[in-house]
Amino acid sequence: MPTDRRTSGRTTAEPATPEAPYRDPVTLAGLVFETAAGLRRAVVPAVERDHGLPHQSLDVLVRLARSDSGKLRMSDLAAQTRLTPSGLTRAVDRLCEAGLVHRQSCPEDRRGAFASLTGIGRARMEAAMSCHRDVLGELLGALDASERELLATLLRRLLDQLVAVGPDVPAT
Repeated sequence: MPTDRRTSGRTTAEPATPEAPYRDPVTLAGLVFETAAGLRRAVVPAVERDHGLPHQSLDVLVRLARSDSGKLRMSDLAAQTRLTPSGLTRAVDRLCEAGLVHRQSCPEDRRGAFASLTGIGRARMEAAMSCHRDVLGELLGALDASERELLATLLRRLLDQLVAVGPDVPAT
């Protein structure tokens, strides 16, 4: 049975058996969640401060930059960013106002629209991503190259499992 442990003002679950602390899936998942949240807390303020791009905007720009043509259907972009359609519309509106993205109507489906990355948007995203990489590189410097490779392999395997299970994880 897990016991609670207070650390830096937050409570984390700790398994009762110290010789096997990571057999408890709640503890292991908690470490993943806390680590991801900590990385986000370290990176997001630097990118916002130095490049004026909120995390949500940077995520949209990165998704567009990684697409084959620098553009995506709004519905696909919403799914990739996990934003609601209305949330994505607001984010794209702000990016359009800033000249970083523009909208294009879909010739095959008049109801559909594409968000397309502009040259200014690409340059701004690349500068912000450089900052993003620098901060993450510093933080991930706590791991050597083989540990980073192992971490990437394990996280990819876990992500593949989550994708295979789908959005509705079955109850146990």
